[in-house]
Amino acid sequence: MGILPAYATQVIRGPYLENPTQTSITLRWQTSAAVPTWLEYGPTPRCNQIMTVTPAAYNHKAVLYGLVPNQDFCYHLYVGNPAQTGTELPIDGKFRTLFSPERKVVTFLALGNTGSFPGEEDSAQARDHIAKLMAQEQADFVIHTGNLTHSGLNSDADAELFSPFQALLQNTPLFVALGPNEYGPDRESAESKSFLHNNYSRYHDMTWSTATPKYYSFDTANARFIVLDNNLVNGTKWAPEINEESAQTKWLKTTLSGAGDKWKIVIMNTPAYATGAIGPSQEIVDAWVKIFETYGVNLVLQGSDADYERSFPLRNEETHKRGVTYVTLGTAALTPNKRVMSSPHTARFVSARHYAVGKIVDRKLTFTVYSDTGKQLDKFEMYL
Repeated sequence: MGILPAYATQVIRGPYLENPTQTSITLRWQTSAAVPTWLEYGPTPRCNQIMTVTPAAYNHKAVLYGLVPNQDFCYHLYVGNPAQTGTELPIDGKFRTLFSPERKVVTFLALGNTGSFPGEEDSAQARDHIAKLMAQEQADFVIHTGNLTHSGLNSDADAELFSPFQALLQNTPLFVALGPNEYGPDRESAESKSFLHNNYSRYHDMTWSTATPKYYSFDTANARFIVLDNNLVNGTKWAPEINEESAQTKWLKTTLSGAGDKWKIVIMNTPAYATGAIGPSQEIVDAWVKIFETYGVNLVLQGSDADYERSFPLRNEETHKRGVTYVTLGTAALTPNKRVMSSPHTARFVSARHYAVGKIVDRKLTFTVYSDTGKQLDKFEMYL
């Protein structure tokens, strides 16, 4: 690529995709100057069927309505230059709307903890390797188990999320479960109330619920994904309650009971069962595990602990073929933890950076985990 002229405007963040539904999706991007932008999109391969314009600004957002389920779309993003004499070369992307219930095949990616501390070159390199590997996968969306950056600050989001994962996020929508970092370094203080809004909510759009972005759910194909916020157990002042009478727990029961015979997959940050440095949380076990078992949750994706771990299917604290499997996806960047305790619940533990690919085909779910070098670390199958 040649040197851009002095008046050239660049897209400095994104475009990135979030909040897909069967009939809509949200795109966001940031530009280096306050300029208007043009977005052309349509069903593949007719990428220029519809056009929308965003006014002159640094931060841009376009919500595309009137889409159809089960459909591949493509788009071209054009940025005007400050001289108002034309546009820069377009950025091309693609996406897929969520699937209707009769469609029983869906593929998703999952990872956690993409932040790294300044000077940790090995962490940054491993994250870059994972980002490139994930961008090569053909997935419908990405799940993040929390801690997008090491600080929670928006100012670190480009280096630790948006830049390394650009090729993935401009083609694959992102869903996030909040981690403690999203609440900021002073999360235990009452003065931290505005941190989440100023550094996260202003830049991300998750599926609407009464408590978005803290907890929400979405359906695609024959699966329901339920995203929870359990950061209260870390002392986070403004995280929602998790006790039996809390709004979140009542919402959880309602959301699970309405899922019928769909796959039920829960995503949360702090693990219920784990043997790494963070370890298990009895508070989460007491609050939610019985609910997971009662309402037939199949899989729980956890974060926080910087390792990969999978439990046996558990029911009443014992291995059971119809139990709940807990998977910790704890680091795509941070130096991996060693196992610090033993547990009869653990089926697999690997101290390595990683990401996962989940594929549902009707009543079968295959889950494969890879390292930052592309080595397969684990693979298991579940049946509905």
